[in-house]
Amino acid sequence: TAIISSMYPRHLEFVVQHALERTPVVMIVGARQTGKSTLVKRFDAPGTATPREYVTLDDLETLGNARRDPQGFVAGLGRFAVIDEVQRVPDLLIAIKASVDRDRAPGRFVVTGSADVLTLPRVSESLAGRMEIFTLWGLSQGEIAGQPPETFVERVFTDERIEAGPTIGDLIDRLMTGGYPEVVATTSRHRWFTAYVTAVLQREVEDLARIDRVSDMPRLLTLLAVRAAGVVNNSDISRTIGIPETTLRRYLTLLEQAFLIRRIPSWHANVGKRLVRSPKLLFTDVGLLADLMRITPSRIKSDRSLLGPILENFVGMELTKQLGWAEDPPFLLHARADGGMEVDFVLEGRDGLVVGIEVKSAATIRSDDARGLRRLAEWIGPRFHRGVILYTGERRIAISDRITAVPVSAVWNR
Repeated sequence: TAIISSMYPRHLEFVVQHALERTPVVMIVGARQTGKSTLVKRFDAPGTATPREYVTLDDLETLGNARRDPQGFVAGLGRFAVIDEVQRVPDLLIAIKASVDRDRAPGRFVVTGSADVLTLPRVSESLAGRMEIFTLWGLSQGEIAGQPPETFVERVFTDERIEAGPTIGDLIDRLMTGGYPEVVATTSRHRWFTAYVTAVLQREVEDLARIDRVSDMPRLLTLLAVRAAGVVNNSDISRTIGIPETTLRRYLTLLEQAFLIRRIPSWHANVGKRLVRSPKLLFTDVGLLADLMRITPSRIKSDRSLLGPILENFVGMELTKQLGWAEDPPFLLHARADGGMEVDFVLEGRDGLVVGIEVKSAATIRSDDARGLRRLAEWIGPRFHRGVILYTGERRIAISDRITAVPVSAVWNR
């Protein structure tokens, strides 16, 4: 796995390196098999070419030692160390806090987690002001291609002309593959995804919480897959799967903490009650989503209606990945108003400017495809910087002075 992961440049590396020069602790979180362990081994002790001391809590002996005596475990590490899979012993973060309070040199500790350990009791505030946190998602399209960091989420806020080369050809294969490094390098995808889901549910969910009906989780994932890129309706899902809504909410939180799903908040800006404030559901890996839906390239080619949600999920996660290395990342949201108006994604800059993004699986564009973007522009007036329709055609089409349709490859190609 480490050899495969090292084949790909990670755009987050330089961002993390800069963080290590200014803060005592850096945490890198993300799903298993996204390359966290490979990445953290690239960071030497500050000012040297000497590797940091590296320990992983996936090792049973190391795990036992850390659980028995967290304070002594941290004290026994070198001044600059890496602790992999720290969510398995959350009390280590409290011990790290004590250590860095005695020695606040930048770059003391790099820790990783395959579950969102900061949501657990006792540790959520233990490293406030002492730690920066980054999320390593699966490979972006630019990373797979070995290209420089993609900048689409930043370019759309400039006056730069947005365009890209042709998209169709390899698009469906990109959707079926996703971004886990091992999957990018293999053809046995279904077997890999099946084993992966089992391992994550048994391991990460167990680290986060003990649940009585863990057998419900695979069924819930499959049910969520057919709702991907849609607005989450807890009551509908609860009825369909036959579990209480309170239990469902807990399960969704666990799946999000294990980085299998992501919920995109709803955007609102003084439009108030007209907007439906429900999150949009994304799977963090589009290849896993396609596998859960039992979708193959041949099925998509024979039934193009299957392409829409998968393509939208794909775009949402590519935007999410770019936010990780953007110099001044905007907020990623979605808009949905009473009456049926929707804008798939909304990027809102810190200065209040808004960019609307629509994703269309068709290879041609109709005027009606820009309806949601036009209404968004009417609502917010001068705050609307531009609207972009990403579609599977090959030409740039100017729909109005502030709304343009471009091939979906504009997200990763320049």
